[in-house]
Amino acid sequence: MDILMYIIAILAVILVVYMLIKKADIKITLFGIGIVLLYVAMLMKRGFDNNNILNPLQVIIDEFKNILPKAGFIILILGGYTAYMSAIGANEVTVYALTKPLKGIKSEYILVPVVFLLGNLLSLVIPSASNLAIILLATLYPVLKKSGMSTLTAAAVIATTATVMPTPLGGDNVAIAQELSKYPEFAGLTTSEYVFRYHAIVSIPTLFVMAIVHYFWQKYQDKRDYAKGVKEVLGEVDTEKSIKIEGSLLYKTVYALLPIFPIILLLIFYIISLYNSKVSLSVEMAVIISFIVALIVELINKKNVRSVMNETEKFFTGMGKSFGIVALLVAATVFVDGLTKIGIISSIQNAMQNMESTGILLPLILVILTAVIVILSGSGTALFYAMVPLMYGLATAAGISALAVTIPMGLAGNLLRAVSPVSAVVVIVAGATKQNPLAIVKRTAVPMIAGVIFMFILSMIFFL
Repeated sequence: MDILMYIIAILAVILVVYMLIKKADIKITLFGIGIVLLYVAMLMKRGFDNNNILNPLQVIIDEFKNILPKAGFIILILGGYTAYMSAIGANEVTVYALTKPLKGIKSEYILVPVVFLLGNLLSLVIPSASNLAIILLATLYPVLKKSGMSTLTAAAVIATTATVMPTPLGGDNVAIAQELSKYPEFAGLTTSEYVFRYHAIVSIPTLFVMAIVHYFWQKYQDKRDYAKGVKEVLGEVDTEKSIKIEGSLLYKTVYALLPIFPIILLLIFYIISLYNSKVSLSVEMAVIISFIVALIVELINKKNVRSVMNETEKFFTGMGKSFGIVALLVAATVFVDGLTKIGIISSIQNAMQNMESTGILLPLILVILTAVIVILSGSGTALFYAMVPLMYGLATAAGISALAVTIPMGLAGNLLRAVSPVSAVVVIVAGATKQNPLAIVKRTAVPMIAGVIFMFILSMIFFL
């Protein structure tokens, strides 16, 4: 029976990995395989008190009820706020405010680390790597070319601008913080605490290391290309016109702050909580407060109540568009429930506990697995979401902190996305700049891999 359990589990995992690589809808894949595993568990008379044929479907309903009021609601409300910021034009003002000073920098190689770090800062406002790349291609690419930067260098920098910026507004950070908070070791853990206390001490140094590596690697590659007589091919960016913001300084300042206002609130309250533990602010409360402030600002600016009220529909539309992430979390949990009920999870945990020490081995295996899946599939977070329900249990069985698993695995997925020639962001940048995706990956690989190695070592030092 145990042999059959292992065979079924291995086949299930292989099928999930295969579907990830084939870019099939991962939600339906996890739901489907999870349900099959739950029925297999019933046939094996494991995991259920009775043989009601509807038991596996009830698991799905129960998991939606469990996740929606917690991590699910936070993810939905974050999606709504982001959509509303785009609808009122605040995101454009933020991009304009942050990118305008770059026009005064004439050195193309100084611009490399500056644009890389600035782009990562902008990912707080525009979390989608693809959307951020499109905006930067329209706004910054002409500036970079005018400074004398080569097309491939500019393309590589833009393709890597959304990586590992620590933000409590990130869906992956929300999901893992909510998962960890279920256990006594992390009881009461908030997303802000997870990000500012644990994530940031690894991700921020990693960003600066990658910025430095970017500078030297792009410079080295340009010299090699020039030495080989490679002629510069000027890319023509087929995107919208550069953003131009009209309005007073007060207008630009206020609207530029609105997209990051929830983060500012969370950071302020987190610092206060270090001195007074009774003071706290949840992510959802920070977003609600920010939304109300944005409404008041819009009413003052436009002086048209009907128009402003109509725009709020974008908030709820954005919530709907974010439901896919919630469904992915539920699907991953159903899949893990299936593996748990057939007995494979407890078997693996027992095997790890009986080993003298797994130490660095588990985080290393998961980071390598992440690297393979991300490079082949182009998806930076699908595997991470699928693993969320498993991370604490596996880490505990291995005798290490869950943070030694969650931090490096989450960061690796986001970093290595720019190393995949089939990722959306690389394909978009390659198409816009008329470059080969593999040529861009050649420019992005070294900075991103250096970042993965550095953050892994740092994670092991801090959390192992």
